[in-house]
Amino acid sequence: MTTPALHTARLLLDPYTPSDEEDFVALFQDARVSRWMGEGPATEAEDRALFGRIFSKVYAQDLFDVWAVRRGGRFVGHAEIKPSADPEGHEIVYALAAAAWGQGFGTEIARALTGYGFGTLGLTEVHATVAAENAASLALLGRIGFRHVRDRAEDDGGTTRVLTRSIAFDAAPAGQPR
Repeated sequence: MTTPALHTARLLLDPYTPSDEEDFVALFQDARVSRWMGEGPATEAEDRALFGRIFSKVYAQDLFDVWAVRRGGRFVGHAEIKPSADPEGHEIVYALAAAAWGQGFGTEIARALTGYGFGTLGLTEVHATVAAENAASLALLGRIGFRHVRDRAEDDGGTTRVLTRSIAFDAAPAGQPR
């Protein structure tokens, strides 16, 4: 299965092309963004290697779906939905360039990824893991139906919040608790 393009009201999520490398590296080299991603900031060489693996492994072996996020043809972020061992299932991941913060794009991306997981991938649950200090992402995910399931202690002493959204949330009748 090839990663399809996804559209929101204002954004296009489409597969990366080799010409996106500089934008990808710039996004992940921005400490305001990378502090919330994975193990935190990496070297430029590590980010370039990561970008290369999108093509040599992720797309080549059809491991999971990963997209460049664009607004009006300009790169503004990164998005993916991928298998996860902890929490078990599929996890959404997204990052926006700092210049794109505060405009509701994160909500559009998270909704698109969740909808893709439920609709195209046939999932019944979608997960997200967020640093406990990342109040903006926690609030965003809470607004669109993700619920805090548990905390996970990290090796560096930090805490990661594990959140889950179930398709049952969407199926709850109007007026019923979700």
